[in-house]
Amino acid sequence: MKQRQYLFRASLAFGHDVVASGVAWIAAFLLRFNLEVPREFLMTALETLPWVVGINALLFWRLGLYRGLWRYASLPDLQKILVAVFIASLASPALFVLAAPAPPVPRSVFMIAPLLLIGAMSGSRLLYRAWKEERLLGVVRHPEANPVIVLGAGVSASALLRDLANSSQWRVVALLDDDARKHGGAIQDVKVLGALDRVEEIARRLGVTQAIIAMPGASHAARKRALEICHAAGLRVMTVPAYSDIVSGKVSVSQLREVELDDLLGRDPVQLDDAKMSGFLKGKSVLVTGAGGSIGSELCRQIARFAPARLVLLENTEYALYAIEQEFRDRHPAQEVVAAIGDAKDEARVKEIFARHAPDVVFHAAAYKHVPLMETDNAFQTVANNALSTIVTARAAQAAGVKTYVLVSTDKAVNPTNVMGASKRLAEMLCQALQPRGATQFVMVRFGNVLGSTGSVIPRFREQIARGGPVTVTHPDIERYFMSIPEAAQLVLQAALMGKGGEIFVLDMGEPVKIAELARQMIRLSGFSEQDIRIVYSGLRPGEKLFEEVLVDGEATLPTPHPKLRVAQARTPGNEHLPEDVLAWLAQSPGAAPEVVRARLKAWIPEYTPSQ
Repeated sequence: MKQRQYLFRASLAFGHDVVASGVAWIAAFLLRFNLEVPREFLMTALETLPWVVGINALLFWRLGLYRGLWRYASLPDLQKILVAVFIASLASPALFVLAAPAPPVPRSVFMIAPLLLIGAMSGSRLLYRAWKEERLLGVVRHPEANPVIVLGAGVSASALLRDLANSSQWRVVALLDDDARKHGGAIQDVKVLGALDRVEEIARRLGVTQAIIAMPGASHAARKRALEICHAAGLRVMTVPAYSDIVSGKVSVSQLREVELDDLLGRDPVQLDDAKMSGFLKGKSVLVTGAGGSIGSELCRQIARFAPARLVLLENTEYALYAIEQEFRDRHPAQEVVAAIGDAKDEARVKEIFARHAPDVVFHAAAYKHVPLMETDNAFQTVANNALSTIVTARAAQAAGVKTYVLVSTDKAVNPTNVMGASKRLAEMLCQALQPRGATQFVMVRFGNVLGSTGSVIPRFREQIARGGPVTVTHPDIERYFMSIPEAAQLVLQAALMGKGGEIFVLDMGEPVKIAELARQMIRLSGFSEQDIRIVYSGLRPGEKLFEEVLVDGEATLPTPHPKLRVAQARTPGNEHLPEDVLAWLAQSPGAAPEVVRARLKAWIPEYTPSQ
């Protein structure tokens, strides 16, 4: 049915253009002779008419002018018309030179006829689109639609206005942009009324309560400023999708969404060296431990972009492994994925996986990471998990001839005050101690909190807001660094590519964020105020610091070719037998008391200062 409708519409459009070509040919003679065509030239016009119409009909059909719909006629359609008419305007004179009609066709006719035909073909399409969109008389199609101001007057705003032209929900009444050259101009009859900081004045004058931020290609700071201006003006705010999603075709610019926390705390996109990354991962066997976790699963997604020969997912939690395995089955059916359930501390299981799948690159993301939970009753298990899993997987990597082993570390390993941070610093030192023992390159990467990761403060705040509050913050001055999960994973990959062995890479975490301000922002984004949802300060939890640091005392950093990565000149362990010492202590002290664990960590890690 749809095929027949398409053919019918294409036939109508074809017939229109064929008739238009004949009319344009006769009209060109009339204009040439001021509407008084001599009889002999009138006969020439009529004799040559079938040939002109035939040439145009053949070219129009063969050049694909009828694949598009008139309702959506645009510049590409005009380009096709120009090309087709231009070729036809050359073919007709060439034919008549051979046929030599008497009297000959005036040369001016060959110039006038194409212009008339272009006007008829493009004009009819434009008028049809204007009629379908009810713009012929400049009437607002949906006057009942909500008036909205769009911040940004670039390509995305133009596409948004075009997509919203038929919307019964939104009616764009003004554009704002900080580029003074655009002020006073218009996009699709919507005027650019001024800079972004005039939004409150213009919204009040036009009776607008809603704004749309259409600046996907702008820097994070610019988008955040636009959002803050709108909030200060008391406007509800929506935004267009991310620029990368629009360019990739995943979404349309008109698929508006609510502003999310990533828009406030997110950072500018990471630029990966895709060519070198492809050489690093393409066709390789890659193993990720903790593959079902927040960072591990995102690492798997990012690695899959570079077409590894095999992706081995090692995970201890059955459901997490099932979830990531099913995701790859649905989204990357061509990618070979091995879902290996097992504990990264289980030496026999780890050796079996390495022997069977021969990984070239290993990303060790499996770890216990929740600071208060690991500080007291679970202190020994934290060290056993984070240190032992590192020793087991690192030794297996060396024995299997793995080229690169990447340890995903944390900023809490810097001057650690809690067991979790100390256990991750110990894991770094273990990799440093193992580095000279084989050809495997050990690379360590430190970063801070990631938005939305399991166990992070953000899901907790969301739950508390959904329950009506209060939102609990440990201290008014507590600060943390945040980055998005995809950014963290991408920078881990970049560090793996750049590492030569033994380095500790430090990610540029940007500016620290006060957790209390984060709570306020989340409350506002949820449509509430602090009068609706209270913030309560509960006091620092065991092992917590007010401020996270990036570097250990006595360390310096060196720049790298990537602006978001630096290399820490870290203190070496000073004990080449550290792995054996750790294994011996774990074997001799199962279930050691928290104070014993802290004392042992202090002996290994001089910069560790227990908080209790």
